Amino acid sequence: MKTTAVIINEQGPAEVMQITEAEVGSPGSGEVQVEQTAIGLNYMDVYQRSGHYPLSLPSGLGLEAAGVVLQVGDGVTDVTPGDRVVYGPVLGAYARHRNVPAARLIKIPDGIDDDTAAAVLMKGMTVEYLMCRAYPVRAGEDVLFYAASGGVGHLAGQWGRHIGARMIGVTSGPDNVRRALRNGYADAIDRKSEDIAGRARELTGGKGVSVVFDSVGKATFEASIDSLAPRGYFMSFGSTTGEAPPVPPSLLQHKGSLYFCRPTLANYVSARDDLVHSASKVFELVQSGVLKAEISQRRPLSEIVDIHKAFEAGQTTGSTIIVP
Repeated sequence: MKTTAVIINEQGPAEVMQITEAEVGSPGSGEVQVEQTAIGLNYMDVYQRSGHYPLSLPSGLGLEAAGVVLQVGDGVTDVTPGDRVVYGPVLGAYARHRNVPAARLIKIPDGIDDDTAAAVLMKGMTVEYLMCRAYPVRAGEDVLFYAASGGVGHLAGQWGRHIGARMIGVTSGPDNVRRALRNGYADAIDRKSEDIAGRARELTGGKGVSVVFDSVGKATFEASIDSLAPRGYFMSFGSTTGEAPPVPPSLLQHKGSLYFCRPTLANYVSARDDLVHSASKVFELVQSGVLKAEISQRRPLSEIVDIHKAFEAGQTTGSTIIVP
């Protein structure tokens, strides 16, 4: 079968992505062939394309998508042709058709459309592992969450409000502040015009927050450290402005016996049981109305270069769906 797919022969700027005609063979043992209907966009795609994370080349790009099962390989019993499925993270999602390991597939529950499934799976699992397992957020806690107007940030605000935490979002510009406040955040800090740490302490009566979830990295490291209460937790889960600097143990000591952690989704959903657990929690909250995806952009795969440029420049909000 011929299909449309994106490949890169080198890592670098958005222009390294090439749309090609690729051959998709029959699914192998333990694989499923999927006709994709909605591809999710994640910042990990930028990391892998740019060279921030190394890849074996040539390579596909993209990590999650939803679609319909066309064929199943030997040994696959959990899904059958015609089932609607979503998966992630599996490299190579920027394509119309592809073969996917059956162990990474999740059936899309009734009542959830393909766009929503592709928009919330990896972003929702990111929130689940961060706020339920890496640092189990409790009701009444003060939580500082960066990129509050982005796809992960929107879901984090809603999830934290559901838990009963006081969510304080960090974003940029008055429009994004308003978006954050509509998505579960009790307060939102405009990092372009406000002192993040000063405002976080003001909002918490001077004590600081229990936990910071920082996806920005280098540019916000000091503000995050200074926003924490004694024995607070710094959860660094991204580096959109570059890696956070090395953290001397003495700095954590002098700033209040702090904890520093750099978790990643891959380690929390590598086992099939963990993947199913995390995805099930996300879809349960979607079905109950707790989580609502904000799909702000829906663009064709043919525009992938422009999509990446806008995304990397911070010109998008909410989730972006790529239509293959």
